[in-house]
Amino acid sequence: MSSNRLKLHDKLVEALGSRNVYFQPPKNIQMKYPAIVYSLSDIDTRHANDSIYLMRHAYDVTVIDKDPDSEISDRIAHFPLCRFSRKFESDNLHHTVFKIYY
Repeated sequence: MSSNRLKLHDKLVEALGSRNVYFQPPKNIQMKYPAIVYSLSDIDTRHANDSIYLMRHAYDVTVIDKDPDSEISDRIAHFPLCRFSRKFESDNLHHTVFKIYY
């Protein structure tokens, strides 16, 4: 799992254009914006013959930006197996949440 997560991390850094990408950050971290925060949200497994033949990890990926029309969200939306989840505003920052299987 960790090697795939690290590959996803690198792709998120590339999409953001900075190192402000945080995996399950602790509450006391001071983030810089725009940023991407992501966390493991599900593990989808398929079984056959009493064993797992397919396992996909799902991540909730949140783009946080001052710009409500952030181009970063558009870049993330083009990831394979990506689905828009919701959008909300908090503390004058726009949050766009996606679910990505990787």
